[in-house]
Amino acid sequence: MMPFSDEELINPVKSSLEKSIPMLERDGGGLEFLGIKNGVVYVHLIGACKGCASSSTTLKYGLERQLKIDIHPEITIVNLNGGAEEFAKL
Repeated sequence: MMPFSDEELINPVKSSLEKSIPMLERDGGGLEFLGIKNGVVYVHLIGACKGCASSSTTLKYGLERQLKIDIHPEITIVNLNGGAEEFAKL
């Protein structure tokens, strides 16, 4: 059970994700933070990260791992290929 509301998580999540952005940018990629719903962080991988075969590994063992270290061990992250439009439908 996540002990924080989605609103309380926004700034800490953004700060945590910012740590990983240089790693993504070095490979020609990046991400857009879409929001948080029920303790799940939603992002949209862009640039070279979009469709990359390693993107699921980057998501799980890079971005999610950092979020778990920085914020809470139960936090998860999901990439939405449809971006903000797909997030709005959740």
